[in-house]
Amino acid sequence: MDPYILLFPLLFGLIAKRLHLPTLVGYLFAGFALNSYLNAGFPLEISSEHIELFLQHVGKLGITLLLFVIGLKLNVRDLLKKEIWAGASLHVVLNLFFCFIIIKFIAFIILYYLYNSLFDLDSGQIFLISFGLSFSSTVLAINMLDIKGDAQTFYGKTTIGILIMQDIIAVVYLAISNKVLPSPYALLLLFLPLLQPIIYKIFKKVGHKEMLVLFGITMALVPGAALFQQLGIKPELGALVMGTLLAPHPKSRELYEKLFLFKEIFVIAFILSIGQSGIPTFQEFSIALFLILLLLIKFILFVLILTRFHFRVRSAIMTAFALTNYSEFALIILLPAMHAELLSSSWIRIISLAIAMSFILSAPIIKFAESFYVFCKKYLKQFETEQVHPEEQSIDPGAAKVLICGMGRVGSAAYDDFLSSYSNELLGIEHKKEVIERYHKNRNVVLADSTDTDFWDKLAHKNIEMIVLAMPSHDGNLQTTLQIKRIDFKGKITAISRYSDEIEELQSLGVDFVYNFYEVAGIGLAEHVLANANKINY
Repeated sequence: MDPYILLFPLLFGLIAKRLHLPTLVGYLFAGFALNSYLNAGFPLEISSEHIELFLQHVGKLGITLLLFVIGLKLNVRDLLKKEIWAGASLHVVLNLFFCFIIIKFIAFIILYYLYNSLFDLDSGQIFLISFGLSFSSTVLAINMLDIKGDAQTFYGKTTIGILIMQDIIAVVYLAISNKVLPSPYALLLLFLPLLQPIIYKIFKKVGHKEMLVLFGITMALVPGAALFQQLGIKPELGALVMGTLLAPHPKSRELYEKLFLFKEIFVIAFILSIGQSGIPTFQEFSIALFLILLLLIKFILFVLILTRFHFRVRSAIMTAFALTNYSEFALIILLPAMHAELLSSSWIRIISLAIAMSFILSAPIIKFAESFYVFCKKYLKQFETEQVHPEEQSIDPGAAKVLICGMGRVGSAAYDDFLSSYSNELLGIEHKKEVIERYHKNRNVVLADSTDTDFWDKLAHKNIEMIVLAMPSHDGNLQTTLQIKRIDFKGKITAISRYSDEIEELQSLGVDFVYNFYEVAGIGLAEHVLANANKINY
């Protein structure tokens, strides 16, 4: 492969980062630029067709690994919640209906007054386009949730659950549209959980280095993607199922972290491959711009549906913003239609551009979703129901004087260290229900999201003297600091961080004490060794 090709994603990724956009947006435009480069007649070591084929294969691998690592963090019980399966299904149906009506109406107006061949569509073609636009981008949403550290929050898990339900709907559609039913032997996949003890034994023995990475990739691609594809089921779904099967294992988090960078590199190839459909014309650009306006329907429907399932409007809006974009899956739906000459190739370029535009629009909106909610809070509150979702109840801190946000390893250690001074005046805040159930049965820990505006508005914080920010995500600590400052908290704020620039950023916001994570770990190790030195037998 021509090594100069690597400059495209690097250069455009840096530009996107400079503009405070997700690097995914840069990679999309790098794909369009790369397409121009390949068609410009520059001498290449291999043909442009081979490069496009390479990007498609590597990109498909990236999507497979993406779904596998999603599975590693997935709790199957979450999919059984009615707000997930019913909410996602209802949204796809309603979004499809409204988009179909609007596109049909616009097509009629344009054909009647102007005649544009791109809008010379029959009902079947409009259905395909509308259906494709009903899905949200797994790649963008998961990346944005990971960056913000919100993947395990209530709204984050809801977002991921809805995305997975959309994938399941997609699998059913592809099976029906291709008139290819899964093999009868696919029923044997129901017995996969019986192999879990054997897989777990192998998982335990692979260690913590390259064998762990190899094990993860093998599980995703062999018993996951390849086996499911052989049985007539979407291979990406197989990778998701295998990830879910491994999720309860103690090493699943470590495997997730090991595969994260691999997944990111492969996903870049997928994003680059989207741009290979060609540079859109001005006419195609105008239609893509019109399709972006339909995102408003998607957003409104998500807010209305989720609030009917008793979400607080803040959670409904945060979920809606994360899902208000177009998915790469639209191309998967439309490409077979184009190959069968049911749609012109122009629509592939239009949808590709609409996806790129939705990414550009969605990224800053997700980033400033909290600010939007605070600004419109009084008006938006009227959409809430009187009944509140069980996971959205307000918190009473009782007699707590020290609040610890983030009850992972660092937060738990801090909690135990504070016990000698504050005894029963400690309260831990953790947004992962499974972490509380597994590790904090004997500690005073409640389920809540400290980045949530409503949490701080409803928290009676007058008795609290100190807040400790012990979350592993810098963005999480940052957002929580902003919330604390907004309520005019008078006590002390302490935080952890990994890098000097992050420490400076927290201090600039008024955090009283910021500790380098690694330095504190070293001090703790030294104190532990000195305290136990007299116990060492020589």
